[in-house]
This record gives sequence, structure tokens and C-alpha cells, in this order.
Amino acid sequence: MEDSILQIVSQYGYISLFLALMLGIIGLPIPDETLLTFAGYLVSQGTLHYFLTITASFFGSFTGMTISYYIGFYLGSPFIEKYGKKIFITPKKIKKAEKWFDRFGKWTVTFGYFIPGVRHFTAYSAGISKWPYPTFVLYSATGGFFWSFTFITLGFLLGEHWRSVFTVLHQHSGFVILIIIAIAALIWTIYQWFTKENRK
Repeated sequence: MEDSILQIVSQYGYISLFLALMLGIIGLPIPDETLLTFAGYLVSQGTLHYFLTITASFFGSFTGMTISYYIGFYLGSPFIEKYGKKIFITPKKIKKAEKWFDRFGKWTVTFGYFIPGVRHFTAYSAGISKWPYPTFVLYSATGGFFWSFTFITLGFLLGEHWRSVFTVLHQHSGFVILIIIAIAALIWTIYQWFTKENRK
């Protein structure tokens, strides 16, 4: 399934990236980080544009989060408990997400993007808890951008080595390593921007 999704994104570009991430956030078994890293690789090959790829990824993930939020807000826990398994929202994942909320509060929505099994439930939980939508947008949009930027930039930097290196990182990385990667990617982007400005 993973290779099929990557092939579709390679062929149809931004719209397929948007839709895949939207469905992945809602709960379907989409390899989100793999997809984002692959999109970064396509940027390095000149197939996709860096800014447009981040934009499509951000709005795809945020749209998925918003749909999940409103499902939780209007239909509540009974609906999630009854039908969640159909979209892979299992009791185990729900319990895992609740532990993160107990530990980090609202920031779980922001950093939950980086935690498989947690990001798929944070928006549902925020909706069930009746967060004001502007509050949800603040935490969710921040995380969505940071998450998209991190893995797309990672794929861009790794180029043709994206799959082998990413597989190792994915198997052995924790939250701290992902943050280190994100910071490194941000520093690299700022450096490139300043270098470009100085050449003018």
C-alpha cells in the first residue's frame, strides 16, 4: 500500500499529497512521515516545488485535524468508541493519547503530530473536550506546519538516500531526535535564506 500511495503522489503531485495527509490524519493507515519525506525527495529532484509542497502538506494535515475536531465536538465519545475502529482509532490509541494530554496538556495537539498513534486522536479529543475552535487552530496549525516542514526538509536534504536513512531514523528515533532534526532543518533553512540575501 505504501508504494502505491507514493506512486500516486509522484504522479499527481500536490492534490494527492493534500488528500492523502487529510485522510491519514483522520485515521486511515497512510504512512504520513514516509509520505512527507518522499515529497521532500521529489522537491530535491525538481518534481515538486518546496513552498507549494509544504503548503499542500500543511493544509492537508490541518484539514484532517479540523474534520476530526468537529467529529469529536458534535458526535462525542460514544461515536468515537463505537465507530473509531473503522478508521483505526482503537481504545489503545485513545488511552495513549489521553496519557499525553494528562502530561503535556494542550501542547499535545502541537507535538502530537510527531507521535504515531497520538496525532490521530488529538483533534478528536480536543473536540470532545469542547475546546474553542480558535484555541484548537492555534495549537494545531503550529504543529501541522512544523511537522510538514520538518519531514519535507528532511527528504529534501537526504535526496536519493531518503528511504534508507529515514527507515533507520523511523525505527530508532524518539521524540527528542525528531525535534533535533527539526531544529537542524530550521537552522539550515535560515542559513540558506541569509546566504541568498547576502548575494544580492
